Amino acid sequence: MVAIGRALMSNPRVLLCDELSLGLAPLVIRDIYATLPRVREQGAAIVIVEQDIGQAMRVADRVYCLQEGRISLSGRPDELTRAQVSAAYFGV
Repeated sequence: MVAIGRALMSNPRVLLCDELSLGLAPLVIRDIYATLPRVREQGAAIVIVEQDIGQAMRVADRVYCLQEGRISLSGRPDELTRAQVSAAYFGV
């Protein structure tokens, strides 16, 4: 939480968030994800690295799955199913 606040204080053009939900209470995670659209409205691009597919897809404009450093799936969240993302993520 402190790292996110510290990063936002510099008015970044790009904000990289790695595993936002890791180790946080569900209520805190909900609040963070609810705030991301406002950060984006302020003009910052946000890159989210996240294993919680549902959370990430609800706020994303684009989804990219990487496997061994290569894009295995990409698209808009409304074009992709959870099964497609899981298959691309796990390499099935």
